[in-house]
Amino acid sequence: MKQILTLILAAVIGISASAQQVNTADLDRLLDTLALHNKSMASVLLVHNGKKLYERAIGYAVIDSAQQAKATPATRYRIGSITKTFTATMVMQLVEEGKLKLDTHLDKYFPAIPDAKLITLEMMLRHRSGIHNFTDDESYWKTMTRPITRAEMLANFAKQKSDFAPDAQATYSNTNYVLLGYIIEDVTKKSYEKNLQERIISRIGLKNTQFGGAIDPKRGDAYSYMFSKKWEKREETHLSQPGAAGAIVSTPADVTAFIQALFEGKLVSKESLTQMTKMVDIFGIGLVNMPFYQKKGYGHSGGLDGFQTVVAYYPGDTLAAAVFSNGVEYALNDILIALLSSYFKVPVKIPDFNEVVVRPEELEQYLGEYSSKQIPLKMTITRKDDQLIGQATGQPSFRLTPVKKDVFRFDAAGVVMEFKPGENALTLTQAGTVYQFSR
Repeated sequence: MKQILTLILAAVIGISASAQQVNTADLDRLLDTLALHNKSMASVLLVHNGKKLYERAIGYAVIDSAQQAKATPATRYRIGSITKTFTATMVMQLVEEGKLKLDTHLDKYFPAIPDAKLITLEMMLRHRSGIHNFTDDESYWKTMTRPITRAEMLANFAKQKSDFAPDAQATYSNTNYVLLGYIIEDVTKKSYEKNLQERIISRIGLKNTQFGGAIDPKRGDAYSYMFSKKWEKREETHLSQPGAAGAIVSTPADVTAFIQALFEGKLVSKESLTQMTKMVDIFGIGLVNMPFYQKKGYGHSGGLDGFQTVVAYYPGDTLAAAVFSNGVEYALNDILIALLSSYFKVPVKIPDFNEVVVRPEELEQYLGEYSSKQIPLKMTITRKDDQLIGQATGQPSFRLTPVKKDVFRFDAAGVVMEFKPGENALTLTQAGTVYQFSR
């Protein structure tokens, strides 16, 4: 359940759109290139006024020596933190029904959580509670494949000190939404799964969405993968842990239908939607800003194991876009940008994946543990055969692709690393921000 990514393009230019002239040729070229170079396995969808303008899947839902299943538009993915938008929607429904209040304090439900008397439900929805994010802990990464009870989760949450004073700032925390899921259950006397079914799935006719459960290819579920010379299956988080913060399984078609229904007033009132789209710092209620040039958009993204997902909606154009991936070697944000570019008449970027060849013995000069004074994160660089591998504290490892002498990239996260072996240092650049690390 990674922190959400936001789609931000700084330039402001005139853009136009015609639903009849989507640049499908360049989208096909992009996805063909990604598939050819093993840069992505994904399903993408662009929808205008409920009409599909572009839909395609590349790669495999299942890769196995005995059985393979190609991805299709109906393939189901673990959507990770997009689950939070579903959870926030149900909370707002309960507020409209008078069963919850945004200014109610957490101690009414879970007094053992640190600072519960000072934390409101709205603070939790907007990530302003200060409640520690349990997925930041190394213990989570060691136990995430195991089932865990609600009582155990609550006991773990109660042990953690607050990261900051409630409402003092905004910091993403999955713990907020796990707790909100428990509150939904307590208030309704029904499971989260039952609430999801009644309040959203049945209400708007979603066909391929469910909460929780092990991956089952017979139901059209995809496994997730990491590329290292070939696609290798990733671990499978037990969904009892992410819960209401990240345990929904769905398809691009269902999730775009959901977000369109949300903005059309089919799930919450206009007043509730206004609260959800109001940003305090960078967070709304279950939504974040996703601007495309001067176009105003809202959505959410998610990450779980090797799955990465993003959905965006542009109310002024009644346009929805989604990218779901179970194998990521190229930034999802860039695929989303390409989808939107094809609609708004902006050139679609086709990447060049020609790689520089580096001899295995040359990689030795880059190995070691690096730390930065700018962020509390250590970066360990190792070698596996002829490949350089990076791993940040408490996060999965990733393959670094050589670009030129001493420069490597990790496309899935938009990261570029420039090593300076003589200075025992490296420079990491991501989203225009530069971080200095020393060995």
